Amino acid sequence: MFKLITTGYFYADGGAMFGAIPKVSWSRSYPANERNLCVLAMHTGVISTGDGRIMIVDPGVGQDQLKDSPAIYYQFYDTVDLCEELEHIGIKPEDVTDVIFTHLHFDHCGAAVRKNVHGTPEPVFPNAAHWVSRAQYESECSPHPLEAASFVPRNTEILDKAGLLRLIEATIEPNESLRIQLYDGHTLGQIAAYIKTETSPNEILPSEAAPANTCMNGNTTIVFPGDILPLASHIVPERISAYDLYPTLSYNGKTEILEKTASGEYTLVFFHDAYTPCATIKKTGSSFKINKKISI
Repeated sequence: MFKLITTGYFYADGGAMFGAIPKVSWSRSYPANERNLCVLAMHTGVISTGDGRIMIVDPGVGQDQLKDSPAIYYQFYDTVDLCEELEHIGIKPEDVTDVIFTHLHFDHCGAAVRKNVHGTPEPVFPNAAHWVSRAQYESECSPHPLEAASFVPRNTEILDKAGLLRLIEATIEPNESLRIQLYDGHTLGQIAAYIKTETSPNEILPSEAAPANTCMNGNTTIVFPGDILPLASHIVPERISAYDLYPTLSYNGKTEILEKTASGEYTLVFFHDAYTPCATIKKTGSSFKINKKISI
């Protein structure tokens, strides 16, 4: 089973999302309002694998930090409780075996910690290994001034004290369903997660926002590139976000992922794309294109 749960939306400046690319170019593929703000989503991946694992990828911002800085700057709206959404598909927090943080920016990982009835923050998924790169963890502990506002270290500290953090230093395959690869660019030690899942038409959990005439079936590898490819529009390699700390490395990592996944055997998740959350891609000449939007 593979499902994306849209845990909320927020606004980000279009210029920040596309960097040096002129608006006349990027706005043809991703809209902005009169204030030049783009609607961004948070699509949390939920995967049940053939070897009995239940994985969560990038649980999102979380309800507890919506009123805190830096979340208030981005005007989050239509946020949902991830645990309630999981309950709707028969998953309890205790069932989750793996949580994968593509990176530790607050909009990707905040929902892994929440306050209990006594007001004490605690892990949401108490039995899960929480995967993150050591380079990213160290960046959060001693952040560059340009990145410091993106981190909420107290969340990671709670997971660490609970013994749930798993720090990785290189590409690994911790089980037969999961491959974790590291890239620098948007930040140091950004994870791209490749997860093998088995789906068939009667196992697909549809998304109201996605076209109903396309779906996944058979053995599929789902790729979660995080903010290496935050939007489907970023499959144009030159479209690099101004949020990326190391643009040339972003270009290299993005191109590597696109070359690998353009065969049609991979389904890409665009975590922040409010319009195309999931698709296969193809290469035409020297360009990458969306091949098929996927209903999930």
